[in-house]
Amino acid sequence: MGLNKTAVKTCEELLRTFQSSSAVLRDAQRIVFAGADVEGKDVYNITAPFTDEGEQVIAGRVESRDSEHSDILFFTEQNGSWSPRAGAPTFRLQDPFFTRIAGELVLGGVEIFPDPLKPDALKWRTVFYRGENIASLQPFFKGPDGMKDIRLVGLTDGSIGVFTRPQGADKGGRGKIGFVRVASLDELTVDRINEAPLLDGQFTDEEWGGANEAHLLRNGLVGVLGHIASFDEQGDRHYYPMAFVFDPADETFSDMELIAVRAAFLPGPSKRPDLQDVVFSGGLVRQGDGTAVLYAGISDAEAQRITIADPFARFEHEIA
Repeated sequence: MGLNKTAVKTCEELLRTFQSSSAVLRDAQRIVFAGADVEGKDVYNITAPFTDEGEQVIAGRVESRDSEHSDILFFTEQNGSWSPRAGAPTFRLQDPFFTRIAGELVLGGVEIFPDPLKPDALKWRTVFYRGENIASLQPFFKGPDGMKDIRLVGLTDGSIGVFTRPQGADKGGRGKIGFVRVASLDELTVDRINEAPLLDGQFTDEEWGGANEAHLLRNGLVGVLGHIASFDEQGDRHYYPMAFVFDPADETFSDMELIAVRAAFLPGPSKRPDLQDVVFSGGLVRQGDGTAVLYAGISDAEAQRITIADPFARFEHEIA
């Protein structure tokens, strides 16, 4: 069908458009985590809730305020707060995400490790686990060193769409989104991901972004929940949740749009002063009534949810 993409827009331009729109954001709520395993620690950059063995579960990044070393824990809700799920595995990873591919649960996160070329520096990569459920998750793939935000989505023809995010002088700059298709999870390779073409015209070279979650729409299009980010003149970071729609048939895509801003959420702490204006898209639960609930990490220190207009609803009526 072809999706119309116009000129690249900066964070500032997207923010002006959002602020001048009639976007309705409501019911911001802090998500409360409890239990000995999270005492004195922050839980943020969560997934949206998903069902595992008949129970609603959230995966979250758990770490001390002064550290980047984190664990992914799984939580279930009891009496209005979320507690670590008894007997669930933990993973020494950051920024969890999940999807389902051909009936299997696929969980991923970011692994940090010492940079072999720079003493006292860290490197990172995206790692993936698969299984029938959380209890049976087993590792099966590690993405390229230095790449976060690899996301998978099962497509209508049975193949798998892979959104990538290279960084570096040779490709991607501070971080741009790419796309490649593979036939199955077993065909995921570092080379295929590194060779994925970029989606041209999404980010300026001074800014960056990535995909956080991909939703297969009823007409075969893919709704992408992501983020776009920039530095200001003081070096502070600004992260905005955004969304766009991608057509895997011809690899066209719509303009990205901001879907929320930090000020719409409840006030709260930040991990560092330069991270106050950070909203990290964790997951989106589409309600089927034109609204969706966005689950997000806030200021790298806590997790909140907010109800927004479903950014994919109007595209779902298009015929692919």
